[in-house]
Order: sequence, then structure tokens, then C-alpha cells
Amino acid sequence: MINTTRGVAAVETEEESIAAYLQHNPDFFERHHAVLARLRLPHARGGSTISLVERQIEVLREKHAAVEAKLAEFVRVARANDALADKLHRFTRQLLRAGSREGVIATMESGLRVDFDAFHSVLVLVGSHPDVTPQRFVRVVRADDPNLKSFETLFSNGKPRCGQARDSQREFLFGSDANDIGSVALVPLGEKGSIGLLALGSTDRDRFHPGMSTEFLARMADLIADALMPVPDAPQAESTA
Repeated sequence: MINTTRGVAAVETEEESIAAYLQHNPDFFERHHAVLARLRLPHARGGSTISLVERQIEVLREKHAAVEAKLAEFVRVARANDALADKLHRFTRQLLRAGSREGVIATMESGLRVDFDAFHSVLVLVGSHPDVTPQRFVRVVRADDPNLKSFETLFSNGKPRCGQARDSQREFLFGSDANDIGSVALVPLGEKGSIGLLALGSTDRDRFHPGMSTEFLARMADLIADALMPVPDAPQAESTA
């Protein structure tokens, strides 16, 4: 019998001792079946009581359901990644067949819109690109363009960033559509953004969020950067005459 005059601390100490004893003697209830049969616990979803064995079964069922839910989530993510990998593979093959920088840009715009549902996408090229015709999808800006200052952190980091964009950034990138953009993915191209950046916008505020993986965006950035690099002229063969 517990001596209540010793206070709550003494009760807790005795409970800890009992718990420690049971942990060190897991076969206790095997040697005392009568005690096990008399134990009753509150039902997790009601006011009735159940036996310890029934409660253990209930706990195992809950753990099993949790494991099944995690497994289902893993399968969903794996399937989504497989589908994304297939799209990236198709995108890569299209870029390889483009033939020219104009073709690469046209292929990018089409692929982003059709395969990746990026209906609000902008390619910003930095520097001199006389062979590129500015259009709705692509624009060319000088390296000292003041609009690029707000992207300095992105360029210095060199990694894609997802989430919200500043008002000035959205206006520069998306123009008249800026107010409709709820979230963006900003992808620097080249070493520290030396080539420029790709911006993907969505009207859904949760489409691009800070917690999402940017691995595929980084791979896409490498592909686009390589595809946009000008092809060097082939060396002419020396005359043997």
C-alpha cells in the first residue's frame, strides 16, 4: 500500500521503480498470469476499459496503420520522381536536337509549358547575345542592368530558390502578369548566374515553396546552361598543298 503521507514525489519514485522492474523483467507477466488477466486499461476511443493484451493489439494496429501510411507516401513520391525524371529525359533529348540557340530557346519554352505546366516562364540572358531575338519568353539584359541587383543573393548562392518573390522581381520578370503570380522558382544559369536565370511562376501560392526539393531544377539548370553555350567554330584543316 502506498503511503500518501510521503507526497507525490514518493509515489512517482515508486512508479518509476515498478516501471524499471518490469523493463528488466519482461517475463514477469508470464510468471503471473492472474495479475495480467486483472489489468484493465482505458479504451483509447471511449470510456470503457480493455485488457492489457487488447490494448497491445490496438497499439500494434495503430503502428501498422502508420507504417502503411508512410509506405504509401514513399510510393507516391517515388512515382512522382519517376514521372519527373521521364519528363527531364524527354526535355534533354529535345534540347540535343534543337540545333541552334534559337531552336534551344524555342524548345525550352515549349517543353516547360507542355511537360512541366510552366505557363508563366521567363528566360533572362545576361550580356551580349546578338543571335537571340527578345520575345515574351526570353529577354536579354546588360550585365549592369539595375534590375539584376535584386538577384545578387541568388547568383552568389548559385542554387535554385523556391517560394515568394519581391514585388520588384515579379514585375521585372512577369510584367503585366506579376500580380497573378503566387509563387516562383528562380533558377540561376551558369557559374553564379553568369549566363542569366530561368524564372518559373505559378498562380498557386503552394506550387513552389521553400521546403520543396530543388534537385531536378538544378539538373535542368545544368542542361539549359550547356545547351545555351555557343558552339565553337570547327577548326579548318590545314592545306597540304
